[in-house]
Amino acid sequence: MPGGRLTQQERQQIALGLGDGLAYAEIARRLDRPTSTITREVMRNGGPAGYRADLAHRATEQRTRRRRQASPRGAEAFPQPHGRDAAAVKEYEEVFTTVIMASGTPRMMARVMACLYITDSGSLTASELVQRLQVSPASISKAITFLESQGLVRRERDERRRERYVVDDDVWYQATIASAQALMQVIETARQGVGVLGPGTPAAVRLENIARFLDFIGESTTRAAEQAREILYVKPETATDATDEPHPDNG
Repeated sequence: MPGGRLTQQERQQIALGLGDGLAYAEIARRLDRPTSTITREVMRNGGPAGYRADLAHRATEQRTRRRRQASPRGAEAFPQPHGRDAAAVKEYEEVFTTVIMASGTPRMMARVMACLYITDSGSLTASELVQRLQVSPASISKAITFLESQGLVRRERDERRRERYVVDDDVWYQATIASAQALMQVIETARQGVGVLGPGTPAAVRLENIARFLDFIGESTTRAAEQAREILYVKPETATDATDEPHPDNG
């Protein structure tokens, strides 16, 4: 499998593949590249709908120049537990970050989220985040404040009284509920417009339909989150778990 940066010709092939509606995995197969490479390339350069080969190539060259000028100490991959491939984990962290960014999360906040999620403990201190991401304490503080306001991280104190930032099993449930509740403001505002524009008029009908649609989506999302919440706490069975059970023949 070839390594190194994508060439301009490969980026053109990616753009053609996206135009043909191909999945990232298929584009990767045709270029003999990892799927993660294609995913990261597309997501950091406009997404599937906005990807342009020439702009992506130019942006990559600019990022490379900035990295060389900054000489970031965080370029190396951190040692990993459980025999993980440190380089593969670092590459996955970058892919995860770009996907989170595509959902509308600012870059630094996305980097912090990805860093926390791929940590076994699901928690890190400010100094640990600074070290891992090679950014200033102020950047971490700003990112945590934003993420906490969105219900995506929480703070707690460890046994040494250090403040830790945590992503736990319930974070995505809380974030989903908050998202559904945020629709209520849009629904209420749309229905106010019905009264202003006059019931039965084309504009009022449009707003009422929007309100009904979002109302259904919000209720369905909340119901689904409540029903599926327990999934967040299920621990998948491992091979070790399976072998812990006594075999019937062994008594």
